[in-house]
Parts: sequence; C-alpha cells; structure tokens
Amino acid sequence: MKITKLETFLVPPRWCFLKISTDEGIVGWGEPVVEGRAAAVAAMVEELSDYLVGTDPRRIEDHWTVLYRGGFYRGGPIHMSALAGIDQALWDIKGKALGVPVHELLGGKLRERIKVYSWIGGDRPGDTAAMAKERADLGFSAIKMNASEEMQFIDNHAKVDGVLENVAAIREAVGPNFGIGVDFHGRVHKPMAKVLMRELERYNLMFIEEPVLSEHYEALPELAGLTSTPIALGERLFSRWDFKPILEGGYVDIIQPDPSHSGGITETRKIAAMAEAYDVALALHCPLGPIALAVNLQIDAVAYNAFIQEQSLGIHYNQSNDILDYITNPEVFAYEDGFVTIPDGPGLGVEINEDYVRERAEIGHRWRNPIWRHADGSFAEW
Repeated sequence: MKITKLETFLVPPRWCFLKISTDEGIVGWGEPVVEGRAAAVAAMVEELSDYLVGTDPRRIEDHWTVLYRGGFYRGGPIHMSALAGIDQALWDIKGKALGVPVHELLGGKLRERIKVYSWIGGDRPGDTAAMAKERADLGFSAIKMNASEEMQFIDNHAKVDGVLENVAAIREAVGPNFGIGVDFHGRVHKPMAKVLMRELERYNLMFIEEPVLSEHYEALPELAGLTSTPIALGERLFSRWDFKPILEGGYVDIIQPDPSHSGGITETRKIAAMAEAYDVALALHCPLGPIALAVNLQIDAVAYNAFIQEQSLGIHYNQSNDILDYITNPEVFAYEDGFVTIPDGPGLGVEINEDYVRERAEIGHRWRNPIWRHADGSFAEW
C-alpha cells in the first residue's frame, strides 16, 4: 500500500480536515488545526507531504519520527498540529485496512465509555447558571466555564467578586455533586490567580484550568499551596518534551494535551503514559470537530488515567456547523447519563460525508480569536 495524495479542507466553523488517499482505495481522515491558524497548519501539511507521497502509510512510528526529527527545526503549534493530523489519518488507514478500531491496535480498550463535560462560556458572564442547569437537564454531569473577563496583573476586587458570584450561582443551580471546571484560560496573571484560587476553594470545583500560562509553570508550587482544587493545564503544550518539566515539578494534577496539537495519537499516548507514571490524571482537550473527538476517544479507550473528555457539541463557536454535520454515522457519539461511548468501527470509527466536506470547504473560514484590551488600551490575554 502506498500513499498517493494528501488533501486539506478548511471548513466552518473553524476546522481543518485532512484526507490521505492510498493506491488501494483506503483513505484516512485527520484533523490538523490550530484555532485561528488553520491555513498555516494546512500549508505545513502540504510541505510534509513531499516525504509521505509514495510511502507505506502503515509505518506510523517511522513516519512520525521522520516528520518530527527530519526537518532539523521541530516542535511548536504549527508543526505539531500538522503532524498530529497526518498521524491521525495514518492510524485511520491502518485500522480500516485491518478492519478494527484504532484502540484495538493500541492494545484493546480498558473502558467502554468515558464521562464528558459541556462548555458553557463565561468570557462575558451572562446567564451561565441557567446554561449549566440546561446541560444538567440534558444529562451532563459536568461543565466547564471561563472564569473571567480580561484581568490586569493587579485588578480590583469587583472583578474577583464577579467571578465568585458567577460560580456561586452555578453551584446553587446544579447542586453539590455536579462537576464544575473553571478555566482561567491563561488570562489571569499570578498575583490575581493567588486571590481567585483561594476564594474559589469554597465551591468544591472539579478543577482549575490554566491558572497561569504554561510558560509560567514555575509559579505552580506557590499557587498549588493555596488550594486543594486539582490544577489542570496542557492545551498549549505540544510534545512529551514540553510536558516533561511540568510533570517533574509535581504540582499539576490533570494534564490536557490536545491530540490535534500534540502530535496525534502516537505522541499523545506517550504523554498520557508519562503522566500516569506521575499519578497525574488525563483530560484531553477537544473543542474541535468530529474527527478530533473520535481521535480523543480512541486514546481515552486505552489510557488508564483518562477520567473525563471535553467535547464541542453545541459550543458557541459551532453556530454555522456542529460536530455531527460532517459525518454520516452521528450515532457513533452515543451520549447517555453524562458519558459518551467509545467508537468501535474500523479506524477512528467515524464515516466522513466527503461531498459535504468539499461543499463547505468552498465557503471555508478565516476564524480568529478576539483581541481584547484593558481599560488603559494595553493588550489583554484572551
């Protein structure tokens, strides 16, 4: 079997899909994307295709190694996301060629389903309590929300009070046993993170995500001492080498690599195993499309430390298209009682509606994240 062609499709709302074709008619799909930099990732896929065309798609580990190490310069969001989508598609091909799901090739699943959470916003706090109650009524047992609006290095306590009031309203709406993840989104600097983490302790959160940006991981020992709430981060880390100092530091309880950013199935499974060795939980990041979700679930199936899965059904980014629009077997994502079933179909387990993908790729997208500014006019982290 030989690879004959790689094609990328930028599709609404903000995704990039990859199709890898072979001379035996078996095709694989991946989702290589950095939100807001989709065209750059697609260009990187095209550059990497020079090596892949004409090779055997089944040599996944070798291809990953060459595509990572063979260009001399390596790592970062664009390179690792392009490599991620390629790796995903190669696993899809191999599973389809053998007639088994990817998790079977990874040793067989150790769970039948995994808990999921739903995202309810919080960037500009509104009626998030009602949204959380709505998700609970739909059967979800956990949600995640952004903590705050823009926040200066040192900000006033009205901002802090706003966060606390929002979280308190959600806790009251959903009860004491509902999971609430609060994402600081890297927009909170260490001085205010110290205040917020101490004050949020009373609400028994599921986790606090990105209390500071990952590049400020040296602050985590101080922050961890202020709370018993589990600390999560990792969506902006892209390889096992990026995660190594985080895990060695011992102050992160949950890692959140994104298999569409962190080198695909091959690399993310290794990251998950590293975390397990440090007794750290896994909650894969996935505010993306159906291929990405299918990839995440294949890893969840075999990662012992996976405990919950992000998914984007109904997320506010998906107004033009949602995750079920691009597949012909939407039943594969069987949500029930706050869980989703692990797909068992060949490869990644999703069947792509290629005609619709091509139709929507004609429209495409140029999604960009918001640019925020503080009251003084200076840039604010989003």
